Amino acid sequence: MYADKERKRIVVKIGSSSLTSFQGEISLKKLENLVNQIVKLKDEGHEVILVSSGAVAAGYRKLGFIDRPKTLPEKQASASIGQGLLMESYSTLFLSHGYIASQLLITRSDFSDETRYQNVRNTMNVLLDRGIIPIINENDTVTINRLKFGDNDTLSAKVAGLIDADFLAILSDIDGLYEDNPHTNPNAKRILEVTDITEDIEAAAGDAGSSVGTGGMKSKLDAFKISMAAGINGFLGKADTPDILDKAINGTEDGTYFTADENVAPLNYKKQWIAFHSGPKGEIVVQEKTQEFLMHREGSLDSDGIVNVKGSFKKGDVVRILDQDGREIGLGIVNYASDELARKSDLLQDEIVHVVDLEAFVCHLDLSIPVC
Repeated sequence: MYADKERKRIVVKIGSSSLTSFQGEISLKKLENLVNQIVKLKDEGHEVILVSSGAVAAGYRKLGFIDRPKTLPEKQASASIGQGLLMESYSTLFLSHGYIASQLLITRSDFSDETRYQNVRNTMNVLLDRGIIPIINENDTVTINRLKFGDNDTLSAKVAGLIDADFLAILSDIDGLYEDNPHTNPNAKRILEVTDITEDIEAAAGDAGSSVGTGGMKSKLDAFKISMAAGINGFLGKADTPDILDKAINGTEDGTYFTADENVAPLNYKKQWIAFHSGPKGEIVVQEKTQEFLMHREGSLDSDGIVNVKGSFKKGDVVRILDQDGREIGLGIVNYASDELARKSDLLQDEIVHVVDLEAFVCHLDLSIPVC
């Protein structure tokens, strides 16, 4: 068993194509291989959270569809069957090794509400403390488009940040990130390590995904941007590679490693909520001097630095903070409602007050990713 200091909290994300057969149904052989690898990590003392796709892919043939359904009601009906089949298989396999699996079905609204966000974190920590293996999926049966994460790549990264994971492993049907599309360019070289996801890397990634999943390479890069911003290292590799999880954790697998910058302070889970989940309610335009203070962490957003207030928000909401050219500086939690600020009351005229405290502000430029 690993020493305490070597134990890791690991999030494993696996895609639909890596869990289903060629006919589109659950492959027990693939599930058993994944479970055996997770069991090995558990036996070594690691904590493991599994973000598992496959509900729609596993269920649509049970509804009589030959091909993956296209309409939302058909996908949701398929997920209602497939999710049960997935969990039944996972539970049986993990129990055979003496481990208990739990199911968490999440929508984006569970993360956008700060109280529910905290509740998800608390629940998962209790499960992990008790040795349970949480299995997480988006609640496809009831989720509508505006409440979706988009894909489980993004969900896995947000879960990793939420529970302070040490490592994110995304298992797919490709063995890493390439400098060009390996399907069209046989000479394309795999990138062994990424420390900064540049525009050139994103351009090379393209948008293609598998026929039974929703996430392509772009979604995986977006996921690693989020996890790296939270200070979490990651790995992308091919799911059917023997012992891929053990080798990935130990840094010996052929794939692509995503290494967070140790010189940049990671976002804590509170700032992750502000940046990735909150959903800004309005906008505050600030002076250039205030912008510089915020970007260089030299002071809070005070009332005397405000140029304009847009939209309607209340105390405790998240707002976008803009420069006078309309560019986003960052996001922050406000201490005053929009009507208080817009009235230019005595509060603002006669007394300088903190509108957004520095600990409740996340700089957009520091993240280098879309946060809205």
